[in-house]
Amino acid sequence: MVDSPSMKDHLLSKIQDRTAVIGVIGLGYVGLPLAMEFVHAGFRVIGYDVSQRVIDLLMAGQSHIQDIPNAVVQEAVAAGSFVATAVESRIGECDAISVAVPTPLSKTRDPDMAFVLAAADAIARQAHPGMCVVLESTTYPGTTRELLQPRLEAMGLTVGKDVFVAFSPERVDPGNPIYQTKNTPKVVGGVTPACVEVASALYASCIDVVVPVSSPEAAELVKLLENTFRAVNIGLVNEIAIVCDKLGVDVWEVINAAATKPFGFMKFTPGPGIGGHCIPLDPHYLAWKMRTLNYKTRFIDLASEINSNMPQWVVQKVADALNEVRKAVRGSRVLVLGVAYKRDIDDVRESPALDVIRLLEERGAHVEFHDPFVHEFREEGHSRKGVELSDEMLRWADAVVVVTDHKNVDYQRVVDHAALLVDTRNVTAGLKAGRARIIPLASGTRTVGATS
Repeated sequence: MVDSPSMKDHLLSKIQDRTAVIGVIGLGYVGLPLAMEFVHAGFRVIGYDVSQRVIDLLMAGQSHIQDIPNAVVQEAVAAGSFVATAVESRIGECDAISVAVPTPLSKTRDPDMAFVLAAADAIARQAHPGMCVVLESTTYPGTTRELLQPRLEAMGLTVGKDVFVAFSPERVDPGNPIYQTKNTPKVVGGVTPACVEVASALYASCIDVVVPVSSPEAAELVKLLENTFRAVNIGLVNEIAIVCDKLGVDVWEVINAAATKPFGFMKFTPGPGIGGHCIPLDPHYLAWKMRTLNYKTRFIDLASEINSNMPQWVVQKVADALNEVRKAVRGSRVLVLGVAYKRDIDDVRESPALDVIRLLEERGAHVEFHDPFVHEFREEGHSRKGVELSDEMLRWADAVVVVTDHKNVDYQRVVDHAALLVDTRNVTAGLKAGRARIIPLASGTRTVGATS
């Protein structure tokens, strides 16, 4: 492809002087924070989403994303720097577009590209020369070149000359108090050198560090490697927890001692399973792509098997603990503490707590939940409401199960009032002895206090 300096330089100039209009397609936990960073950098931003509820909330100055305060949205809307819309034609007003739409997996663990394809088709219908389009949605290597680029070229636009196409993986960690969108390095891989240059300049305008790579495939694989690394290591430490349980060894003691090594070891901790949109799903994009190339990703498959079986391990822990006090799971009252997929956020996507609840109810237990961040959630068309964490509720429960270790829960109070506590997150380490008989994730029962 022959790069035209005139179109590229014109767009770079508009980015530099902040006259470029930025579009963000998908205003969820990735898109909305990114849109606000562009606003803070001095751009006018058009946010496009297919959810009218989300649009109405944002235009009323209400954020639906925990990491973005209402005041930030209110200020952007009031200043005219940000508008949310479901009108497709407004995409055509944009000089640069970031696509941050969901990429779920089908029931067969194959990538469901419907949202990406819908966004790509909408962009293609509204595309014009001098536009930069960057895909951020996590996906398999080859998506940008195979799905996005051809749709733009079908409109008579030459990539690298008329339009500039790149992939930049989202790296959002909801609830992280240190790293947000602005100070998390941004990897960018373009279809041509001109694409890399334009997309890098776009993100450099609002993000501290930009890391260019040689191709969109390299950038796509970066995100998959990051989360596959985490999934595999979590799978390893979850298996170590099972090993420790069978050997009667405290897994937390082993991990903490191993973490004192200043080189060659990175601390991961076991738990009731993995959740969120990234770690449980992302490795499967790579596994699927490799299956199309007749290669089996054995590490990924094994880690997924171990991690997906952890909720069953937790439920068996509850069953064994109840059995020791002559109670069956069927008919027992169980209180689950925490349904978000990780601490201090309100997101229940792929949360292992949902599996724990389902498995307990399948065995006949009466299950309630408490989560200070999630007061209600919907699953399979049904709504579930949480309960208040009262002394009475703790004493009501035959067993309490800590699934998500939110920091603002008084676990000493739980230990003082619960009869039986299955602690999958080691929250009771260092607490004083109380009424509760404590069952850790691995290594038996703590009968004399809650020290590790």
